[in-house]
Amino acid sequence: MKKLSEDEIQEKLKDFDGWTYAKKAIHTSFQFENFKEAFTVMTRIAFEAEDQQHHPNWGNVYNQLEISLSTHDADGVTEKDFKMARAIEDIIEAGN
Repeated sequence: MKKLSEDEIQEKLKDFDGWTYAKKAIHTSFQFENFKEAFTVMTRIAFEAEDQQHHPNWGNVYNQLEISLSTHDADGVTEKDFKMARAIEDIIEAGN
């Protein structure tokens, strides 16, 4: 998978509210009502990540979820990361 340039990444990020680019990855965070809601969304994302064979680097503290996506084989961000980011956004929207 081809690593995207910073310009390509910044252009694609225009379609993703709340996502940023830093340290060779795209990042976002979400806040939920409580831990149960956060963990439920993480579980849904985990199933999607397994289907795509592309797993996020993420952290969870109580109701906060932080996600970073990069393609390790490409040493940066690829289309694969944006595909996973779109799936994450769809999961979040479906939960609201």
